[in-house]
Order: sequence, then C-alpha cells, then structure tokens
Amino acid sequence: MRARVATLALLVAALLLAVVALGLGDYPLSVPEVVRALVGDQGFASTIVTEWRLPRVLVALVFGAALGVSGALFQSLTRNPLGSPDVIGFSTGSYTGVLLVTTVFGTGTLGVSAGALIAGLGTALVVYLLAYRNGVQGFRLIVVGIGVTGMLHGVNVWLLLRAKTEVAMAASIWGAGSISLTGWSQAVPAFVVLAVLTPLVWASSGPLRQLELGDDAAGAHGLRVESTRLLVVVLGVALIATVTATAGPIAFVALSAPQIARRLTGSPGLPLGASALTGGLVLLGADVIAQHVLPTAVPVGVVTVVLGGVYLLALIVQEARRRW
Repeated sequence: MRARVATLALLVAALLLAVVALGLGDYPLSVPEVVRALVGDQGFASTIVTEWRLPRVLVALVFGAALGVSGALFQSLTRNPLGSPDVIGFSTGSYTGVLLVTTVFGTGTLGVSAGALIAGLGTALVVYLLAYRNGVQGFRLIVVGIGVTGMLHGVNVWLLLRAKTEVAMAASIWGAGSISLTGWSQAVPAFVVLAVLTPLVWASSGPLRQLELGDDAAGAHGLRVESTRLLVVVLGVALIATVTATAGPIAFVALSAPQIARRLTGSPGLPLGASALTGGLVLLGADVIAQHVLPTAVPVGVVTVVLGGVYLLALIVQEARRRW
C-alpha cells in the first residue's frame, strides 16, 4: 500500500512541476493558461508552451526516468548504492564515444548516437572482463569501474585539447550535461529508442529480483546468472548512452533517484517505476533551478553535480555511522 501511495504521489508531483515549469520564463504564464495551451487553445501562449517549452520539460522527465531506471538496474545488480553508471564509468565511456565522433570523425546526429552506444557498451565490456573472477561481484565491479572512469577522464581531456577550439568549446559546454538546446528533432529519436528499451527493461525485472537473492539462490531457481547479468548491463548502458548522446553526461541522477525511491516506497528492493518517476522529478527540478532560480542560467548537469555531491556526502556519512 505504501509503495502505491508513494508512486502515485511521485507521479502527481512530476505532473504538477511540469505544469509549473511550462509557465516559467521571460514570458510567464499562469497554470490555467498553460493548461488551455496544452488542450488545444490557439494563440501565442500555445506556441510558447508546445513549441518552445514542452520539448525541454518532456526531455527532463523522460531522460530523468531513463537515468533513474539505469541507476536502479546497476545498483540492484551490484547490490550497492554506489553502483551507478556515472560512478562505474559507463556514462563517461558513452561521452568518450561522443567526443571521438565529434572531434575526430565529425559525423552527424546518427553517428553521435552510435558512438555513445558503442563506446558505452565497450566500456561495460572492459569493466565486466576486468572484474570477472569466476563470476562478477558487485564491489569488484564498482572498484574496477571507478578506475576505468579515471582513465577515460584523461582520454576525454586529451581529445578536447587536440580538437579545434570551437569544437572543443562546444563539446565542453555540452559535456556539462545540458538540455537547453534539445528540440523536437533531437528529442523524438531518443524517445523512440527509450520506448523500445522500456518493455525489455520491464521483462528483465523478474530475473533481476532473483539475482538480488544471490548467485547461488538464483542459479538454484534455474536462472542463467551470468547471461542475465550481462543482459541487464547492456540494457542499462543503452539507457544511459541514449541520454548521453542527446544531452551529455548528466551526473548523479542515476545515483540518487533509486535510493530516494526505495526510501519513499519502503521497498526492500529498488522499484523501477518509482525510480523512473523520482529520476524525472529530480532532473526536472534541477532544470528549473538551473534556468530560473540561479542568477545566471547554467547547464542542468552543473546543478545535478552539486545536489549529487551533497547526496553522496550524506550517503558516506550514513554508511560510516552504520559501520561504527
């Protein structure tokens, strides 16, 4: 009962925040004006809402949901709250692929998406192989992932230094994690990919719950442990790569959203639905702060890094207290 109430509350909060966000800007609109514009009222307000502001709000909600689900997948897989794709290197690997495509090959949107996905999967494969010792343990995967992340950061800096000035500046700004320039033409392809991935993710939730019981128990129930784990890794990387290819590496949403959702729902595991809603709510809230609360508008990734740093510090303090 608590989980259903919490999930419903998250959904209502996300919808209310979306309506408020659609009314904010240089041309402010009231909530009734936003609602009328959404239901088909023609006029200047409709253009502002549906053409200018709606893509950004939907991108924040959908991409935040994808980040939240990706984080839930990896944290369930590693059975560790630090098992997030931006901590263990998969987000950084996707960004490396984007930088290679843009600074070396100079291809278009399709090439950027392919580069993010291929590099993300390649990073996941490297981390998986380096962490494999008669199976993959969550703690080992995190430690190896952190090491690979550090190496990829160095590669990314080198790619930016050798690129042309204008390309490097654009890539650096985009690399902070930004949805400010995301219109319908960029959002729709990403939405299609995420829509295709969604049923696959839900189908993997059952085997994932069995993995949470431990490899021995999952194997005793007939589950192919390593193949299932590899499938979950591929799905999680595909989610994070889709977001990174479109909006850049947005940090800490995947880390914090699943844990917040678990505490709100009181679930023993990490609920995928609540994690998706929490991720959308967190990213949209961070974007509202980035656009309208700070003195100067900044990329949303800057805000999520600050919020995520506070969350990570609180998590470390809580873990230290628990151990002592």
